[in-house]
Amino acid sequence: MKSLKRIYLLIIILFLYAPIFILMIASFNNSKYIGGWSGFTLDWYVQLFKDREIMSSLYVTLSMALIAAIVATILGTLAAIGINTFSKGPKALMLNISYIPVVNADIVTGVSLMLLFIFTRIPRGYFTMLLAHITFCIPYVIFAVLPRLQMTSSQYYEAALDLGAKPSYAIRKVILPDIMPGIINGALLAFTLSLDDFVVSFFTTSNVNNLSTTIYAMARRGINPKINALSTLMFIAVVLLLLLINNRTTKQEKALRKEISKS
Repeated sequence: MKSLKRIYLLIIILFLYAPIFILMIASFNNSKYIGGWSGFTLDWYVQLFKDREIMSSLYVTLSMALIAAIVATILGTLAAIGINTFSKGPKALMLNISYIPVVNADIVTGVSLMLLFIFTRIPRGYFTMLLAHITFCIPYVIFAVLPRLQMTSSQYYEAALDLGAKPSYAIRKVILPDIMPGIINGALLAFTLSLDDFVVSFFTTSNVNNLSTTIYAMARRGINPKINALSTLMFIAVVLLLLLINNRTTKQEKALRKEISKS
């Protein structure tokens, strides 16, 4: 029975990751065609970094992901603190409202935001794409911070107020240090989501492209080996970010178990 489970797991992993590994191998293939191996080369990576269109898209992607992560983390953290102070009924309502962008289809979010920008006559470009990225990242930050808030006792905040601290000072010196691991996880998650997004980006811009929309446009003209090289680098970057997030989560769980065992 165990051997069957392992075989089944191996098949699933191969089905999911075999295409990615083939793409990575093709990025080192000297031939333009993926059908045959013509020797090892790094020329596609060299050409990739010489391509102005791709480098411009890379700048847009990284700058947008960084700005969206910072703004979404600030707004999401403040929203999580506010939601955590609500009573049971309003809190459940706000959580359900926050869940909608998470479970909603990306194409619905993208089209609705596009229609909003058209209705308000905001020219679609870098700014509208940035607003869209901030919008869909905020709920993920909220749900990354809320569990940490729920583990934090409100007595420390109330004690700080009793000792004469202002609410803003108490939040900055008492609450934020306790929930900082959740904030960092939310920021990393927002950065990763913004980095990978295609559907929402496609519908919310017209004259500015990030990497995902650039790859889509290049793929329509034919598979260029530079796309393989770019996709390989993006995959490695996302994997490293996910490993960082998982490593932080594991450390937090271990620290929490130690605190529980001590108490």
